[in-house]
Amino acid sequence: MNRGLYIILLALSTIAILACLVIDFEAWIVYTVAIFGIPLWVLSLGLLTMAKAKPEDVEERVKEPFTGY
Repeated sequence: MNRGLYIILLALSTIAILACLVIDFEAWIVYTVAIFGIPLWVLSLGLLTMAKAKPEDVEERVKEPFTGY
């Protein structure tokens, strides 16, 4: 469910960043994309590639979630 949302956000922010590089927009549009689009791109990419727990490690992470994962 969330994975689809992250893919959509990644695609939209990628399109916005590329559009600002190619098309000569007004400065305020480019600044808006830089302020919101680039961090959104990094966040959505990070959430998509975040490490998933192995099935045998799931219970261990619940018991001790902050031990270097």
